[in-house]
Amino acid sequence: MLKTRKSIAKRIKITGSGKMMRRTPGHRHMMRNKGTKQLRKATQDQAVSEGFTRQYRRALFL
Repeated sequence: MLKTRKSIAKRIKITGSGKMMRRTPGHRHMMRNKGTKQLRKATQDQAVSEGFTRQYRRALFL
């Protein structure tokens, strides 16, 4: 049995339609230096790009 890459599994979630979603970076610290719009957009998840999707599927054995 092959092991799943847990470092990727913790950071990626798969939607019902099969898309991979990831968190937007830049929402941990030094937030007073960032604009309101940037912080608001950082709360939303983003889709993983196609190139990385292929690699992540192999690592997660999907």
